[in-house]
Amino acid sequence: MKKLGFLSKFISHTLMLLLGVALTFGTLRVMSSQADTINGNALEAGKTKQVSQEIAQLSETSNARASTSFVGKAISRTGPSVVRVDTERTVSQRADSFLNDPFFQEFFGDRLRDVPQERQVRGQGSGFITDKQGIILTNAHVVSGADKVTITLKDGREFEGKVTGTDKVTDLAVIKIDPQGANIPIAPLGNSSQVAVGDWAIAVGNPVGLNNTVTLGIISTLERSSAQVGIPDKRVDFLQTDAAINPGNSGGPLLNEKGDVIGINTAIRADANGIGFAIPIDKVKAIKDTLAKGGVVPHPYVGVQMITLTPELAQRNNQDPNSAFNIPEVKGVLVMRVLEDTPAALGGIRRGDVIVAVDGKKITTAAELQSLVDKSGLNKTLKFEVLRGDRNLKLDVKTTQLKASS
Repeated sequence: MKKLGFLSKFISHTLMLLLGVALTFGTLRVMSSQADTINGNALEAGKTKQVSQEIAQLSETSNARASTSFVGKAISRTGPSVVRVDTERTVSQRADSFLNDPFFQEFFGDRLRDVPQERQVRGQGSGFITDKQGIILTNAHVVSGADKVTITLKDGREFEGKVTGTDKVTDLAVIKIDPQGANIPIAPLGNSSQVAVGDWAIAVGNPVGLNNTVTLGIISTLERSSAQVGIPDKRVDFLQTDAAINPGNSGGPLLNEKGDVIGINTAIRADANGIGFAIPIDKVKAIKDTLAKGGVVPHPYVGVQMITLTPELAQRNNQDPNSAFNIPEVKGVLVMRVLEDTPAALGGIRRGDVIVAVDGKKITTAAELQSLVDKSGLNKTLKFEVLRGDRNLKLDVKTTQLKASS
C-alpha cells in the first residue's frame, strides 16, 4: 500500500509538472502571436495598448542595467522622448469601369452600390518631443493626408496628435499633443553647425515596426544637396550618415555622442547600402515655430531648371554638330528649362542662357544660385547678369513663393 501511495504521488507531481510546461509553452505562443499581430497592425485598440505597455515594461527593465558605453548614455538621455507616430487616412478608390456598364448593373442590381469606394490606409513613423507643451517634430511625409494621428511614448502612454503645420519643401511637420499635466520627456536639441565629418551618429526610431531601435554610425558628408540625393523637389542640404535608416525611422532623431539631436532622419537610397540622410537640426530650428503656429514657411523661387556649366562642358556641346545652340565657354549656371508663368519667364530668362552673376555677386555653380535665391526673401527683385550667345544682358527677376508639389 505504501508503494502504491508513493507511486500515486509521483504520478500526480509528474502530471502537474507536465501541465505547467504545457501552460508555459502556450503562454509563449500567445505572446509571439500577439507580437506578430502588432506588426501587422491588426489588433484591437485595447489589446494593442496592453501589449505596448508590456513591451515598454520589458524595455525599461532591460534599460535598467547601467550602460558603460557612450551610446547607452546618449540613449538614456534622449531615448524616452522618441515616439511612435501611427497614422490613418481614408483613400478613395476608383470604381472599375465595368461597374458602370448597364449590363452588369442590371445583372447585379443594388449589390453594386454596396461595393466600398473608400479604404483605410495605415502608416507608421517616428518623432520626438521638444517641449513640455507637447510639441513633436517629425517628417511631413509621415503625416501627409492623415485623418488620425496617434502618438505612443516609449513607456506605453498614448495621446491623440494634431498636425499643426507641414512643409513639404523641407519634409518637416509639427504635431501637438495634450499632456494633460502629465510629465513627458524632452529631447535636447544640439547644433548641426558644429557637426564634422567622422563624428558619431546615432539613429533612433521605429524601423519596420520594431519600436525603440538604435543604430550607430558616423557622419559621412555634410551639406549633401537634395538634388544630389535624388529628390530635387526638396530644398535641404542633408547630413549624410552610414547609421542604418530604414522605413519607419522617418521623423526620428539623429543624435551625437552626447545624445543631442543634430538632425531628423528623413531619406534612404534604395539603390545604396549604408547611406541615409537627415535634415540638419539648425534648419529645423529656423522653421519649427512657424509650423507650430500653423504658418507657411517662405521659400523664394524663380522658376528655372539648371545645371552647373564649365568651359569643358560648353566646348563639348559646341563641338557637337547636332547641338541646338552654342553655349558661352565660361563658368556659370546653364538654364536648361524655364517654367511657364514664373518669375524667370516674366523676367525674360530663356533656355540656353548662362547666369554668371546675381546682384553683382559672381555665380559659378547651381548650388550657389539656389542658396542665393533661398536667402533673398519673398518678393525681392534680383538683378541677373546673363550671357546669351555673344550678348551680355541684365534682367530683373522678382522672387515668389514656391508651390510644393502634392
